[in-house]
Amino acid sequence: MADQVDPREARRSERSAGPGSGDLAASPYRVDRDRVVASPFFARLGGVTQVVSASGSGLLHNRLTHSLKVAQVARAIAERLRADPVFAPLIDKLGGCDPDVAEAAGLAHDLGHPPFGHLGEQVLDRLARHRFSLPDGFEGNAQSLRIVTTTDTGGPSAIGIDLTAAVRAAMLKYPWTRLSHPDPHPRHMSSPPRGASEPVEEPGTGSSKFSVYVTELDDMAQSRAAYAGRLASWQQTVEASVMDTADDIAYAIHDLEDFHRIGVLQHAPVAAELGHWLSDALELAGLADETLAAQARRPGHSLEQLRRRMHRRDAWVVDDDAFVAAVSRVRTELVDGMLDTPFDGSAEAEEAVARFSSVWTVRLVDGMSVVLDPPTRSGHVMLAPAQWHEVQVLKFVHRRFVLLRPDLALHQRGQATLLTSLVEALEQWLGDRHEANRLPRRLTDLVELAETEYRALAATDISTLVGATGEPPRGEHGIRELARGRAVIDFVASLTDSQAATLLDALTGRSAQPWSDAFVL
Repeated sequence: MADQVDPREARRSERSAGPGSGDLAASPYRVDRDRVVASPFFARLGGVTQVVSASGSGLLHNRLTHSLKVAQVARAIAERLRADPVFAPLIDKLGGCDPDVAEAAGLAHDLGHPPFGHLGEQVLDRLARHRFSLPDGFEGNAQSLRIVTTTDTGGPSAIGIDLTAAVRAAMLKYPWTRLSHPDPHPRHMSSPPRGASEPVEEPGTGSSKFSVYVTELDDMAQSRAAYAGRLASWQQTVEASVMDTADDIAYAIHDLEDFHRIGVLQHAPVAAELGHWLSDALELAGLADETLAAQARRPGHSLEQLRRRMHRRDAWVVDDDAFVAAVSRVRTELVDGMLDTPFDGSAEAEEAVARFSSVWTVRLVDGMSVVLDPPTRSGHVMLAPAQWHEVQVLKFVHRRFVLLRPDLALHQRGQATLLTSLVEALEQWLGDRHEANRLPRRLTDLVELAETEYRALAATDISTLVGATGEPPRGEHGIRELARGRAVIDFVASLTDSQAATLLDALTGRSAQPWSDAFVL
């Protein structure tokens, strides 16, 4: 029986830190954490966008500081749950929850995020699927797993960084590929897991979120083997669920801090939105969906749209009384608290931000529980209903008053144009036979790696290589074209924001400087 195997031994048996390994920590999971931090892919996150480009913006958070905070929160959650006499036995049944594993996964979860954050992710995905016919396209979570198992060379084997099975499994927020694995694919479930559904605007393209490319399927299978019989094929491990929840908490709290600091998150519009909804909730609830959408810019209307969307997607947890309480709490602690006084850099303003962050982090971490049989839209680690509703409202404020701003859209359209032009320029360079000996060595190494991977897949299951054209690659030429596309995407995804801009300047002749740090990775 699978549940007679000690998953802790299976989770770490692949590798341990022995004499001569070069690692300083005794625990294999501490070794994993140290290897992630030592990776150049981790260091580059300091130059990668969290929401908008950090260069010149005055923002304090980038992907590096975000990852550090996710790791910090994940460790706090894991330690709290393990110490709870009610939850500890449940955790053991589900395969364990080691704080070092949760922390390492938090540090590694964003390694694959490309220049310009989620905007860059969308651009590279579109180019990967439509320009290069890559079956997986691009996804930041899947790219993170690809880095630690394949494209980084910092581990003893020089292929990936040799993380334990437990940490790799904990990185899998969405343990499926875009289209094919596992079978049946979770997007076909009557109530698909979060992220597994196809995007409404692109039906037939597979899951909108996934953590594994077909090239890393063996790694996913090996990392999750210890959980067979304990978890469904589409379910997160407990440590992955901890990391995922910590990511939500960090996103909900710290991005709001940033935009308050630079004056983007204004008191008046946020106060009007929350206040009007609280005072007019019954009237807004009586409006037709079409009327609500047409009047979405009026205070309170967007929040009512959120309430209805939550009922459609998460009926298992939504409660209108809890939603009212959440809106009231956010208004009191965010609007009447942190936003009440414009941020001016004073000690008082810094104390208000620190208080907001501390109070909310403690409240959300204290609201964690573990369940053996969660709904498909949740992991085994769950926020209490009150805190779950509060996170949805906090994320709504961020989206409504930051992400949907027209000036941010203008900024991001420029970034999208930059990335598209960079991918096209690198593709043309790769196709120039006269330049074969002068290409960046990192780029040619990535081409050779992808050719080997795709050739092996074609020999075993060519259906996994069917891309947007609906046809498998034809012969060696087809494999080579796929490999070039994947190599360009891997290369661009490994740059910082400034490296991407500098490289494009060099490729288009706008820079007179002959050397660039854009080839460091």
